[in-house]
Amino acid sequence: MTQEPELLTEYKTRVIPALREAHGYTNVNQIPKVTKVVINTCVGSSPDVKEALEIAKADLTTIAGQKPVTTTSKKAISNFKLRENQAIGAKVTLRGSMMYEFLERLIKTALPRIRDFRGVSTRAFDGNGNYTLGVTDQSIFPEIELDRIKRNVGFDVTIVTTAKTNAEAKSLLSELGMPFADKAKKAPVKTAAAA
Repeated sequence: MTQEPELLTEYKTRVIPALREAHGYTNVNQIPKVTKVVINTCVGSSPDVKEALEIAKADLTTIAGQKPVTTTSKKAISNFKLRENQAIGAKVTLRGSMMYEFLERLIKTALPRIRDFRGVSTRAFDGNGNYTLGVTDQSIFPEIELDRIKRNVGFDVTIVTTAKTNAEAKSLLSELGMPFADKAKKAPVKTAAAA
């Protein structure tokens, strides 16, 4: 049997009681949880789409630990030199322990490696408890070897939760360790007021 990811253990032991206390949940099924993480990339505007797509798929496989599926365009747009059903991107859907392992690497290792990182935006919630984060460069993930990068590949990471509101989702992700920008902005203000 494989060992349970550290973040999942933390969710079960610390996050569930903290959320129950903060929001007053009476039933254990009311407590929000992360159901899946979708990592999506698009290379549609590249002049050499096939090569760019292969590079993106290889990087996505390395980062997620799972083979991505190819996404295609829904309609033709002549200005973008796009044909209908043309392969333009790739996506991976992570669930279970692989999802928690990825989230742990994203929160604890990848995000702190971003230059001049001050936290992620609090405005990227969709109103239904889901959060989307844009990663502009794959090199923040330690699995990617810097000397092998041929082109920069950006990703959208969508964290899907069972939370009903943005506030519930934000408190869930905060408890899991997501570094939101509002915390980083408030910290210097307190020290200035105390001085």
